[in-house]
Amino acid sequence: MQRSLTMLKDEKAIVVFSGGQDSTTCLFWALKTFKEVEAVTFNYNQRNKNEIKCAKAIAQELNVRHHVLDMQLLNQLTPNALTRNDMDITDGGDRELPSTFVPGRNLIFLSFAAVLASQADAKHIITGVSETDFSGYPDCRDAFIKSLNVSINLAMDQQFVIHTPLMWLDKEETWKLADKLNVLDYVREKTLTCYEGVKGDGCGECPACKLRRRGLEKYLASQKGAEG
Repeated sequence: MQRSLTMLKDEKAIVVFSGGQDSTTCLFWALKTFKEVEAVTFNYNQRNKNEIKCAKAIAQELNVRHHVLDMQLLNQLTPNALTRNDMDITDGGDRELPSTFVPGRNLIFLSFAAVLASQADAKHIITGVSETDFSGYPDCRDAFIKSLNVSINLAMDQQFVIHTPLMWLDKEETWKLADKLNVLDYVREKTLTCYEGVKGDGCGECPACKLRRRGLEKYLASQKGAEG
């Protein structure tokens, strides 16, 4: 579905952007790949309000036009630990999804990103989902993204392309991509992945921080080994 990246230099893209490690890496990837890039962040009444502040700050610093769309209806429809302070953040187990899973989130976000892309005359949509480190979320799977891409194109009678630069990368490889883009330190220091709202290396205890830290430690160890 995706054309050679060398053919995209004159085209425009929309990045689904949370200000976290993955979406910020994707934003830098998009800035290198496309002529013009805009970012969209969704306010779904997430308990961590610093996420939106971080996204705004990064977009401003990188001089990227930034849209924040109100999606707080999700909070009413889907009780989950990302939007409810009275719910504990837990990993999934025994075939159960983590408490941080927001049903329909990527379905809705990517659909609205496509509507925005249509208004912005952009044909490309970038999202940082990954099937390798997807925590069991069904809407991070490659099959879902490909299916949704076809559905959006049929629904809107346009030819969007949804790009997933991280789909087959684990967290170690995502750090490697950031390093390849010469933004590893930027991503490490200025992004917010932590469920508790702590920027940079985070709280160190929540599932998101543990996953991020393990990937970084593995990547830094591999670089040290290569130098030795």
